[in-house]
Amino acid sequence: MAGVVVCHGSAVIRERLVVTSIGVPALTPVRAAASVDELITLARRVPPTVVLLDAHLPAPGATEAIRRLRAVSPSAAVVLLANPDDSVALDRALQLGARGFLAPDVGRAELSAVAAHVLASAVLPVQGPRTTVEVPTPMGGSGLDGTRPASGTVDGHDGAPASSEPGPAPLTKREVEVLVGMSNGRSNAQIGAELFLSEDTVKTHARRLFRKLGAKDRAQAVAIGLRRGLIR
Repeated sequence: MAGVVVCHGSAVIRERLVVTSIGVPALTPVRAAASVDELITLARRVPPTVVLLDAHLPAPGATEAIRRLRAVSPSAAVVLLANPDDSVALDRALQLGARGFLAPDVGRAELSAVAAHVLASAVLPVQGPRTTVEVPTPMGGSGLDGTRPASGTVDGHDGAPASSEPGPAPLTKREVEVLVGMSNGRSNAQIGAELFLSEDTVKTHARRLFRKLGAKDRAQAVAIGLRRGLIR
């Protein structure tokens, strides 16, 4: 694997994330970029496995960074760095295929969960741009696989699906809770711990909510959940 690239416009946040990432063996080597151009240069040299991307990078911005990154490193898992209430930035990046989001003050434990989620799904290609908002996964982080209040982007769903999407069956309360966990970047194990469920049970709920929403993966499920208002 080619480790992680931390791309953030703030030197303070960037340096803290680098130090935090170094403490996660699965994310080494750790490289840093302060701009879109620096990120793409690093990705061309050695494609990263994970990119922690500032949602508010200076122009040309995070969405352009994702587009350009996809051209040079299509398998890189992008995890957006944004606050949970920053819905505009999150939705725009997720729509382009970001795997999930994390708060900028993410800790080592959350990064470890994200790394585990990304590596577990590394054999899957990163999705291309879609008409719906997508997340990771993954991961996890916080994704995949961050953290969104009463909603999710990587694990967990709950609510009634909108008529515009496939899968007319409404989500159960537990499925929504799992979807919320996903949107908050929780791994299946973390969601299980929070809901007092086994990891296998969480996986079962995830499969059912994927089927009901007509989603192929966590990212698409969270995207659909966001669009339908099942999560916020």
